[in-house]
This record gives sequence, structure tokens and C-alpha cells, in this order.
Amino acid sequence: MAKTNFQYEKRQKELEKKKKAEEKARRKLEAKNNPKPADGSEGDEPEADDADADAAADGDAPAQPQ
Repeated sequence: MAKTNFQYEKRQKELEKKKKAEEKARRKLEAKNNPKPADGSEGDEPEADDADADAAADGDAPAQPQ
């Protein structure tokens, strides 16, 4: 019966930890460089559909939030 390769498994776990740490550091840096608005809402608003934009521009009906 074959032996389990514990060194391989350990290396894979180490690589996964390193990858997660780098991702976390990247997100933290992005958050530092691009702070969120004070009201707690998301900074990026979804794009409005052309129909919603046209209705809002004409003033016929208010645009519906999505």
C-alpha cells in the first residue's frame, strides 16, 4: 500500500495560506486607497438600463432602484 505524501499536503496548505494572505493584503491596500463613503453604501452603483435612464431624463417616471 502506498504511503501518504505528507510533505506534498503540507506544501499545498502552505501555498493556500500564502495565497489567502496575499489576497487579504491586496484587499486591505485597495480599501485603504479607495475608502468607502461615510453613509455605508457601496461606492460603485450599478449601471442604469437605457430605459431607466431615458425615463429619468424625460422626467416621466422616477427610476426604479434595483
